[in-house]
Amino acid sequence: MADWVKKAEDQEVSKLVNLLHIDPDDIPSAKPVTKYTDGNEPDEADPAETSLLIKILGKGLVNTKLSLDIQQKNPNSPLHSVKTFEALHLKPELLKGIYAMGFNTPSKIQETALPTLLADPPQNMIAQSQSGTGKTAAFVLAMLSRVNVNLNYPQVLCLSPTYELAIQTGEVAARMGQFCPEIKLRFAVRGEEVDRNKKITEHILIGTPGKMLDWGLKFRLFTMDKVSVFVLDEADVMIATQGHHDQCIRIHKMLSPVCQMLFFSATYDKEVMDFARLIVSEPTIIRLMREEESLDNIKQYYVKCKNEDGKYNAIQNIYGCISIGQAIIFCHTRRTAAWLAAKMKSDGHSVAVLSGDLTVEQRLAVLDRFRSGLEKVLITTNVLSRGIDIEQVTIVVNFDLPVDVRGNADCETYLHRIGRTGRFGKSGIAINLIDGDKSMSVCSAIEKHFKKEIKILNTDSADDIEKIGS
Repeated sequence: MADWVKKAEDQEVSKLVNLLHIDPDDIPSAKPVTKYTDGNEPDEADPAETSLLIKILGKGLVNTKLSLDIQQKNPNSPLHSVKTFEALHLKPELLKGIYAMGFNTPSKIQETALPTLLADPPQNMIAQSQSGTGKTAAFVLAMLSRVNVNLNYPQVLCLSPTYELAIQTGEVAARMGQFCPEIKLRFAVRGEEVDRNKKITEHILIGTPGKMLDWGLKFRLFTMDKVSVFVLDEADVMIATQGHHDQCIRIHKMLSPVCQMLFFSATYDKEVMDFARLIVSEPTIIRLMREEESLDNIKQYYVKCKNEDGKYNAIQNIYGCISIGQAIIFCHTRRTAAWLAAKMKSDGHSVAVLSGDLTVEQRLAVLDRFRSGLEKVLITTNVLSRGIDIEQVTIVVNFDLPVDVRGNADCETYLHRIGRTGRFGKSGIAINLIDGDKSMSVCSAIEKHFKKEIKILNTDSADDIEKIGS
């Protein structure tokens, strides 16, 4: 059984997971996926895998001071917030579950979202915020609060884009509801079979759109229009997963007009909002403004090199002259990442590699080792995307500058990459390796975009290198 399922079992509160008799071979991320590639294509992050990584890596809530943007369906209705969980007048058993999870006071998004989520009559909501802000706990609390235990049929549907993300949400629900044994939960995911001659009696179903459609529409194992709460989580990932968009809309059409619709997403672009409008009518919209990454305390340099070997020599010279805590080196393709890692290892460097051919579990192991300092250099691709934070990085090297599909400068990715250094008031260093006119024009475009100088660095001069480390 995969590590994230084992983790839920180890906590002993998630007995729900133990009810799933699933062969590990049925679990998509428990085995490597063979991707037919020679390693020369751009290596990009899979949205569902990235979201799962962020959820598992999250150590508690992000203590954010970011502002909320709130749009109400009825501007005349006073919107109130809460500073304590007691103010929500929850069932004592649920309150006990919240405290047992380590939540002492509501997070910023919970302060505003929870009174709306728990309001009577129920209100629809669209909420957007980055991972780690407590939105999963918020909607799970609403799910558990809405259940009438005297009615033995599904009253809450929660859709996630993948098996693994559904398990994550189920674990949160099982932990929060651990003192409410009368509330019954069930996973609607691959590997979970049902008796087609019996109606489903559990109160909450958490699963993927395809399985939920099979149970509700194809086999008629529960009545869709009796559902009182519909939660669509990871909506941005849902859109990116082939077929899920249409499946969600089919499920939505079967629900009652008075069903409470809750829609959650980490991003808020036009595609996500168009999807939201199809699902949610007259919503209260809560957005947690995304923290802006800054280049103000990052010293940026570029190094002129003849070719890949010249780039490697530049890295060697930098390591020979200055003391580096931990570094991340970004490459465009898996082939380059593997080549660079092999060369650095052969020269005695402690190196980890993170690329798209690793499973989620393998990526977690790599990140854990790097975070704990077992390796000092992490060589990666765009798989290490936004949202996965590593605090102790002092230098970021762009072995290949980020470009879009047309070969033009990808300024947003550049910002996310080098924004991993220079955090928490410390000064960071970003070094861009240039091997021709094309990459020089990309570097110039990035410099122009951010209006921040990228200085030339001569890596053949020990004096010049030592100056950047001072």
